[in-house]
Formats: sequence, structure tokens, C-alpha cells
Amino acid sequence: MLLPRFEYYQPSDLGEACQVLAELGDSAAILAGGTDLLVNLKTRKASPEHLVALSGLDQLKEINNGGGSLRLGSGVTAGILADGPDTLSSLTALIQGAASLGSPQIRNRATVGGNLCSARSAADLIPPLLVLGAKLVLASSKGEREVDLNDFLLSGARTILAPGELLTAIKLKAPAAGSGSAFIKLGQRRAMEIARVNAATSIALAGDGKTIQSARVALGAVAPRAILSQKAAQLLKGQTASEELFAQAGQAAVEDASPRTCHEFKCEVVSVLTRRCLMQSWQQARGQAS
Repeated sequence: MLLPRFEYYQPSDLGEACQVLAELGDSAAILAGGTDLLVNLKTRKASPEHLVALSGLDQLKEINNGGGSLRLGSGVTAGILADGPDTLSSLTALIQGAASLGSPQIRNRATVGGNLCSARSAADLIPPLLVLGAKLVLASSKGEREVDLNDFLLSGARTILAPGELLTAIKLKAPAAGSGSAFIKLGQRRAMEIARVNAATSIALAGDGKTIQSARVALGAVAPRAILSQKAAQLLKGQTASEELFAQAGQAAVEDASPRTCHEFKCEVVSVLTRRCLMQSWQQARGQAS
């Protein structure tokens, strides 16, 4: 199937990209990896008048680690994340989420920024980044702003991105000692599958190595957007970690899922995946292999 007609732009730096987007406004679409956009163009789900390609912006492909924080360029591919580079080795949930995304060919094209901006409820990188407390850097011709990932997402595969604005980086705090995270996805098959349910968790243990100082639980494909389970997090905080506690947290997570989306089967899966993720996060936090 032929693509619709459009004007193609390939800015040479971020400033030029922001200027072009400011001039084109709503008539432009951003082309990063293209794994979603090109499909939508072919099926006529999208028909922008202009495409602005970000492939020439090397600064969007950088990974920087320093001062207790990590900064991922929005153009870093899922394939790079899945390989678990040393700078990201402590971000287990993110590595696992990236490794579950599509096929090797898709992972080598799909970008972390594209996965976040698609904002699909079942996206594989969003739950890991939610539990890791990601902040997003948004740039436009007017300057930059930083927002929390949880505030960035809107229901119905929408975000707070304004016309002429693009996602340039994802900022994460380096996990402290005694922390762990995990991601698990359930699809109808093991590969090349959109999640029917996915879950990610993170745990930070107190100095005694037993008490949960803080915890996060994120769920995908069970609501109009990926969500953080506040009920599960509140139940876990300050408690002594145990498999029984994690089972209770799984049930609490079910209560935060949308009743319209989470039918009986999905509710059971949410409970099980949450418990398993928490077990893996706990094992990692205690210094054991997950």
C-alpha cells in the first residue's frame, strides 16, 4: 500500500527541529523509529501534511550517567535498552520491558520516546518507567519544561504534548542500594504480541533489609491508560516484605484497574503478575538474582 503524500523535513539539530515544528504546528507528525507511524500512514489512520524526521539528531540517542541520575535521549532504541548496557544495569524493569517489545527488528527501530508518545495503554516501556519515577524533558521553540511521566499520560492514547513540542529526554534517579524492580507481560503468545496485561513494580528496602520503605506498582492494558496502583503502594509501605503481603498487594492492584477493562480473567492476571513482579523486585533488592 502506498504512503499518502507529505513534505519531508530532516532537521540537523534540536533547535532547527523545534523551529520547524513551531512553524508547521498540527499539520506535522514526528518520525522517530517509525514502527507505529509508518503503519498508520499505510493504513490511512494518519495522514499528516508534513513529516519531521529526528534520525539526524545524535543528541537524542545519548545515554548519560552522573551525579546520581540517568538521562536517556528519546531516540535511544528499545534494542539498546534490552541489551542492558552497564549504565542501565540497575534498571531491571526497563531492560525487561524493552526486551519484551516486538521482534529484534522492531526493537532496533523503536525508540523509547516513540513508545511513550504513542501512550498506548499496553505499551511495554511505560509501566517500567512509571515505577522508576521517570521525568520527561519536553522542548519547543519557547524552551524546555520537565514533567512527571504519570502527568504526561492522558487516557485514549493521548499526552499533554503541545503542538510544536517534542520529547527529548527521560530522566531517572539511579536506584539506591536495597532497591529492585521487575516487569512481566502476558500476551497470547511469547513474542511479537501486544500485552493483554503487563505489570511493573519497584521496591526500596529500609536499612534493616526487611521493611519496605517505598514501593510502586504500575499496570498496563487494564485501563484507558497505564496506571500506578496507589492502593497497592499504600498497602506495601512500611510493611515487612513477604509473599503473603505481595499476594495482598496483587488484590489491591486489582481494585485500581478499570472495571470496564479488567474483566474476571484480567483481574486474576493482574493479581498474579503483581505478586510475581514484587517477588522479583524483592529478591533483587536483597541482592539475590531475580
